Amino acid sequence: MIKVKNLTKRYGQHLALDNISFTVEEGEVLGFLGPNGAGKSTTMNIMTGYIASTEGEVHIGGIDIVAEPEKAKAQIGYLPETPPLYGDMRVDEYLNFVASIKKVKSSERKQMVAYVKEAVHIEDMSKRLIKNLSKGYRQRVGMAQAMLGNPKVIIMDEPTVGLDPKQIIEMREVFRKLGKKHTLILSSHIMQEVSAVCDRVMIINKGHIMASDTPERLAAGLAQGHKMLVRVKGDKDKILSALADYSIIKEVKAIASRELGTIDFELSGDENIDIREAIFSCMSANSMPLLMMKSLDLSLEEIFLQITGQEQVAEPQTEELQATQTTGEEQVS
Repeated sequence: MIKVKNLTKRYGQHLALDNISFTVEEGEVLGFLGPNGAGKSTTMNIMTGYIASTEGEVHIGGIDIVAEPEKAKAQIGYLPETPPLYGDMRVDEYLNFVASIKKVKSSERKQMVAYVKEAVHIEDMSKRLIKNLSKGYRQRVGMAQAMLGNPKVIIMDEPTVGLDPKQIIEMREVFRKLGKKHTLILSSHIMQEVSAVCDRVMIINKGHIMASDTPERLAAGLAQGHKMLVRVKGDKDKILSALADYSIIKEVKAIASRELGTIDFELSGDENIDIREAIFSCMSANSMPLLMMKSLDLSLEEIFLQITGQEQVAEPQTEELQATQTTGEEQVS
């Protein structure tokens, strides 16, 4: 559905995107992660035709975003980080206005506006002026406008900014439903959100794609055997005493077991030190049946930090970017 090939973006001497390429399959929900200034918003702005690339190509449903922008953009719904809203319009007025711009048929407009309002739970806000809404509700109105026209692709840049925890949970359900009907790209700093709703995670840092896979496979690829969950049959104190003889095992944490007569432990060693052989040797030497041993998956936060490190370089505010942000309320995707 989406094909990005050799995409490069320069702002003066700064290289924001460095020859990146990726594809997003039809119906896929892709989580787009990266520290501030990594190039996420720049990539999204190029994909949606808001700004031009220095080099490279973007195809949406086989259509070149530069060669045939109107056809390509007709397949995209976009929620930028700052929602493109008109504060002096009422919610219904604004959504009908966006529907007309997106060339939704008059006969279908009322039904479609009702559908998107219900999807993001803003039915009670229909007659309210947008400027009087809370930040969370303005974000929802922005999501609703992205859904209008039933686009094949929906791209959302930090869609849950300003929402409280309850609202975020509600929006996750919206994302899951959208993922059944649309190809969805979701940029977020909330790791739990990405883990909960995305089929695949793509991590970008300093203009380069550092990793792209399911959260589970990323965790498996980075796991190095230094943190294990084991289940042992025997007396807790005797097991702890036996483990104490192995200095390679630095931390031992007993947790509730699911089998009668067994104890579960979380065992950790120094990073990059595989403790599996030590665990096996310890249990074997003490005649303690080892019923389970598996690596503890890294959390998405740990994966993110391992891949990108903790450096966060601010993305420069060029005149082109500043113009895009300044006129954000005048743009409707």
